[in-house]
Amino acid sequence: MTLWRRILLFFYASLTLSGCSAPASSTDGSCSLNLPSSTDDATVIRVMIAAEGQLVVAQEIDALMALWSEDGYVADARHTPDQPEDDQHWRGVDAIRHRYVRVVFPGAPTNVTPSDMEVEIAGDRAVVTATTRIGAEIAPGGDRWTLVRQNGCWLFESLTYNLEPRTP
Repeated sequence: MTLWRRILLFFYASLTLSGCSAPASSTDGSCSLNLPSSTDDATVIRVMIAAEGQLVVAQEIDALMALWSEDGYVADARHTPDQPEDDQHWRGVDAIRHRYVRVVFPGAPTNVTPSDMEVEIAGDRAVVTATTRIGAEIAPGGDRWTLVRQNGCWLFESLTYNLEPRTP
């Protein structure tokens, strides 16, 4: 079993035992996940993205918001990755919170699982391309996360989804 899978298992067990109660501060980011300090950055980032999916399923809005930077944003690329002008945006933590509560949670996803994550880290910034499985829906390579490290903690800066072109 790889190290990051062990850490992910540890994180899931911690979430279950703690009742999913993460601090509700928007500056905690990855530090709110209580991972060992020896955890490498790529693993921390993978665990964060997996945690976001689990927290969506659990509908734990405060713990979700603790993972985001204040000026973060979510963008729906609408399956036209080469046409950013048609994207829909939710900018800032209030808009992101609204999206989770009004758009994501009502769908009551029972499983949000990222896979095929490609993590690129350059200093205090990271970009992750991932396939996400939400129930039966699979978005191969359709998600791009950007993260920023602030005060030693990784925070989500943006999520752009629906990047895969629509198939005719």
